[in-house]
Amino acid sequence: MNTAGILAEALERVREAVHTAVAGLRPDELDARLDEGANSISWLVWHLTRIQDDHVADAAGTEQVWLSQGWAARFALPFAEDATGYGQSSEQVAAVRVDSADLLLGYYDAVHEQSVGYVRGLDGRALERIVDESWSPPVTLGVRLVSVLADDLQHAGQAAFVRGALERRR
Repeated sequence: MNTAGILAEALERVREAVHTAVAGLRPDELDARLDEGANSISWLVWHLTRIQDDHVADAAGTEQVWLSQGWAARFALPFAEDATGYGQSSEQVAAVRVDSADLLLGYYDAVHEQSVGYVRGLDGRALERIVDESWSPPVTLGVRLVSVLADDLQHAGQAAFVRGALERRR
């Protein structure tokens, strides 16, 4: 398996984890918080998708799916359109509410499709390209993609944990 295949496979694993955490849940379950400072499944999946969308679009030189496909309008969140959830307060986390699992998964799947399409065209040399010089050392595309994957898997696992806790409460 080549570099592009490994990255695409890793993104498929994230997709499986996201779908397992979200599929079949009602809006009240998606928006539930285990306590007032906790993240909801809605926020966790929205955030991990926004980060992937933002970072991969930036690296690929494309527009974010959030904007280009109208997802920002569909979610109608009370933040700036470029918000990704990074550094949000507890009140802002609580403001991420969804009408359905289909809304969350629709946005996630659209970003997933764009991300997989991008990484399938990469080779090892492409991963050495500097994509962010504001860090020391500068961030390469390879490091950025690994960071996105790590963040996505961590938040998908947290969403699965919240789902499990909610199911035990039933």
